[in-house]
Amino acid sequence: MHIPIAQPSLGNEESDAVLTVLASGMIAQGPVTAAFEEEFAAYCGIPHAVAVSNGTTALHAALLAAGVGPGDEVIVPAFTFFATASSVSMCGARPVFADVDAATATIDPADVLAKVTPKTKAVIGVHLYGQPCDAGAIREICDDKGLVFIEDAAQAHGATYQGKKTGSLGDLACFSFYATKNLATGEGGMVTTASREYDARLRRIINHGQSEKYLHTELGYNYRMTDINAAIGRVQLAKLDGFNRRRQENAAYYGTHITAPGLVLPSVAPGRSHIWHQYSLRVTERFPLPRDEFMEYLRERGIGCAVHYPVALSRQPYYAGAAVCPVAESLAASVLSIPVHPNVTDSGRAYVCETINGVI
Repeated sequence: MHIPIAQPSLGNEESDAVLTVLASGMIAQGPVTAAFEEEFAAYCGIPHAVAVSNGTTALHAALLAAGVGPGDEVIVPAFTFFATASSVSMCGARPVFADVDAATATIDPADVLAKVTPKTKAVIGVHLYGQPCDAGAIREICDDKGLVFIEDAAQAHGATYQGKKTGSLGDLACFSFYATKNLATGEGGMVTTASREYDARLRRIINHGQSEKYLHTELGYNYRMTDINAAIGRVQLAKLDGFNRRRQENAAYYGTHITAPGLVLPSVAPGRSHIWHQYSLRVTERFPLPRDEFMEYLRERGIGCAVHYPVALSRQPYYAGAAVCPVAESLAASVLSIPVHPNVTDSGRAYVCETINGVI
């Protein structure tokens, strides 16, 4: 049996949608992208959504729209993908790393508060692995300190915090539609916001700074989505809740059937729904195999696995000299993701559990 760590769920509906766009002759940004923006905004419960070329450009455009620039600081979690920090650097600002909560691996509000300085402009809260960060606590800090709250929801399409969907919790929110995401278009992204002003500025930023055709009022970029990607996205959006339910079923099964000692299974904080972009457990010293040997053991038996993420951002060479974030570094040394995507079958997830429990 072979079970990949990730696998896009694409079918005839996506193919038909792309062929319709190709037949129309409008393959760049056009009416299909506009429809996808409207549908995605409605799904998130937010007035505005701006489609972009990928998740990193979503972050960069959101930060620029928020006015982040040279001399500013932006607080980001030390445990996440590199783009959360590099997008800050792309603005000429400095990412300041906050440690994460040991139970959820999401940004620790107490450390965020400790890292605020007069230079702080914004906080990026990452909804890691599909679980929202403590958005209420981050929102309170940002409101009190006059900061912009940006959600990095690249892994959390459809997750909720206190009944509200990600994408509607911050001033701006950024999504990725990379091939392995819960909603996949190959490449693509979205920025959501309740602000008409942010929406207007985002649309200038992603389209060469144009306020109208050939009138450039600020420095902008070519960050537009194509109608080809948007066509796939619209079909995937209609399937998203079903995909997420299957991920939740697979995660629930793991939670009751993985019994090997020395593994710490992921937990879900009260008031949050988790849509399991990754099912990332932790390999402790009590487990019979070190993490790298455990990975090899699983791969030899056809089970895909990966480390998300092996190096804390505060220890990345590009950010040498950053403050120590001990929880993030501990997680980087111990986490291991196993397959949880919708294409994992009942027999497949049973095989995963049997294989893991067979390590003695």
